[in-house]
Amino acid sequence: MTTLGAILLAGGRASRVDGAAKPLFDVGGRTLLAAATQAAADAGARPVTVVAPVLDETLPVVWVREDPPFSGPAAATLAALATWPAADDPDWTLLLACDLPAIDAAVRRLVADIVLLPSDADGLCLGDASSRPQWLVGVYRTRALRQAASALPNRGADASMRALLADLAITVASVPGDLTRDVDTWEDLEEARARADASAAHPDPASEELS
Repeated sequence: MTTLGAILLAGGRASRVDGAAKPLFDVGGRTLLAAATQAAADAGARPVTVVAPVLDETLPVVWVREDPPFSGPAAATLAALATWPAADDPDWTLLLACDLPAIDAAVRRLVADIVLLPSDADGLCLGDASSRPQWLVGVYRTRALRQAASALPNRGADASMRALLADLAITVASVPGDLTRDVDTWEDLEEARARADASAAHPDPASEELS
């Protein structure tokens, strides 16, 4: 049986929202961080590690922090992997940003598509209509992530996700924009809340049948 873990990145500077804790923004009655945690749990991910200062002690996750803080998503990924015993690694690792209002649907798509990947693929990430990869909406072979991580100097400090994943064989799946749309500004937050309110008022019958 394929096993799954999750690394949730929630410790960025959020400079475009005046340094506010974006993962704690409430959209549709829950925080973005709680939504990401639930999406990972619903997918059967274990462990679930959040890289950030402790933002919500009630969540069933393990908290770690990259060193130094704010040294980028690659460093955050390496910090999480360093806390996982390699002998107990899951086969796959969800790597998720915590500013995605549609994280539930995004994770369902990732997990469903794992079985469609060729045996030599190292991972899958979602992309926009132009197939531009969104690295932090992805699922990757944990072994491949570890190998890529070992090649980065300085524990990945200030390295980009592109640098971490450049040598991996990753499939990019083009999906509707809602699945990868993040909350980067106050305007994004207002729009996400409006979409959530509209969805609650007029639920999609197809979604209800799947729930």
